[in-house]
Amino acid sequence: MQGRRLATTDEIIAIVSPDSEEPLETLTDWADERGIDLSTVDVGDDIGDVYDPNRATLGITLGGDGTFLEGIKTFAPRNIPLLGVNTGTLSFLARVEPEDFEDALEETLRGRAAVDSRQQVHVSGPGIDATGINDIMVKQVPPENPIDRKVTRLDVYADDEYVGEFEGTGLAVSTPTGSTGISLSANGPVHYPVNNHTLQIVPLHTHKLGVRPIVVSPETELRIVPQGQASLLVDGGRAHTILSEGDEITVTGADTLAHIVRTSYDDHFFTAITKKLGWDIRDAEVPSEKVRNPASDDQTVTNTDSNEAGDIVERALTLATEAAKAAAGPLRELHGQVESIDVKSDKSDIVTEADHQANRIITTVIGNEFPEHAIFSEEGIRQTNEETDYTWVIDPLDGTGNFAHGNPNYSISIALIEDGDPIIGVVYVPETEELFTAIAGEGAWRDGDPIRTTDRDRLDESMLISGYDPDGSFLSHFYQESRGVRRLGSAALNLCYLASGSADATWEHDTYPWDIAGGLVIARAAGATITDEAGDPFEFSLDTDDRAALLGSNGPLHPALLEHLEDGVTGSNA
Repeated sequence: MQGRRLATTDEIIAIVSPDSEEPLETLTDWADERGIDLSTVDVGDDIGDVYDPNRATLGITLGGDGTFLEGIKTFAPRNIPLLGVNTGTLSFLARVEPEDFEDALEETLRGRAAVDSRQQVHVSGPGIDATGINDIMVKQVPPENPIDRKVTRLDVYADDEYVGEFEGTGLAVSTPTGSTGISLSANGPVHYPVNNHTLQIVPLHTHKLGVRPIVVSPETELRIVPQGQASLLVDGGRAHTILSEGDEITVTGADTLAHIVRTSYDDHFFTAITKKLGWDIRDAEVPSEKVRNPASDDQTVTNTDSNEAGDIVERALTLATEAAKAAAGPLRELHGQVESIDVKSDKSDIVTEADHQANRIITTVIGNEFPEHAIFSEEGIRQTNEETDYTWVIDPLDGTGNFAHGNPNYSISIALIEDGDPIIGVVYVPETEELFTAIAGEGAWRDGDPIRTTDRDRLDESMLISGYDPDGSFLSHFYQESRGVRRLGSAALNLCYLASGSADATWEHDTYPWDIAGGLVIARAAGATITDEAGDPFEFSLDTDDRAALLGSNGPLHPALLEHLEDGVTGSNA
């Protein structure tokens, strides 16, 4: 999950532990002032009566780590991000202190926090079907007679391979988040938990010196079979059962990840373990020159309040990239639902919702960081400001027809216009995670690598893409003359594939500004020639009543395209 998406939060659900009255009062006042709905439940209570899956929800826990674990148990299955506020004593997971609560909330709701993806662990077997965020522990059952045998033997398999026999107190299968608990006490390694999707097997009080911790992928199916009675505990006893000899349990990474909100007011992971676990490789306080931004890998916290924040184009490109990735989340989720629905009206509702959610995320993120800029969106949003030279042009879902039929060829297009000229472009493909970006006059990139158009000048060696071609004349006239004409259903992607050399030319009978704004910057910056059907330079306009044809090519191919276009396509359209 991308942190920018949190900017659209309109509902907060708080799980509240005893003795959290003051932070709860702070939260209540803060939510009231901003018109955000707030629901509270006590630890252990169900949120089913207050949770609305159709709203953008933020989960909060007010308490210690026990309350935080309850929050993960409650929020993770619903894909709700969680912000933990420490009102307990020694808290390792909930890392926002009450005095920083309001500032952390403000940062979160402006879309400037990061969201960590945390691996969970799942166990199934006789009498148990449970998920945990920390660990699953299988250990001996204390004998009634203290002189009886106090060890357990466990046979362990990884997929179809026999790992071996673990003899001792038992073993723990921990997540990276849980690596600092039971597994650390058993001399297991500390795992950096941020976006780390692994599991580790750690022997507990082993009777063999050569038995060491083992790290496996979350897809690995671990099978554990006790040779006698054993006790199984999930997250220290939040789920528990007694296993009999020969009972087989299966442990894997859980399908559902936990999403943890991290702000600049949190202690960093290594600061937390330094303070709370005695990590002595460094001091608790880090010199300022060694401090980096707390954002996760897919989120760069962009503070545009400062006049020294950097060049507006660079900042705008970063913001547009983050906004596109944030909007991709709900599109991917809803695209999966479209694929499984047969009723046309239901598909239409989902496509409308996808458009709405993606548009809301993008416009909110941009509005938060550049409130003075104008916004022009396909979804009907026209936020104008005569005092600014900058306008954002947004198509939150380009390729709606493809999306509605479960086809992956759809994209998100964002462009920034300065004085009428597109200067930055971002096109993101949610299903493949391809990212096309460009700055006018500086270059174009795909996933950070520079891209350029081809240099072919012969039609019979070229691959063409057709956009909107109402009577099929472009297809019929050029198909035999080239190596093929393809129609992908997304004008933004057509221009990006031209830019990256996957096609040599593209044609649109007429265009809307939101369809082409982002791709236009990318194609031009990669060396493309863009004209109208007569060969005159293409003039970008925000006037939707003045739509124009667009012919884009690698440049060398353009004369041949114009000649055939004039002979065939424009003639047939006359």
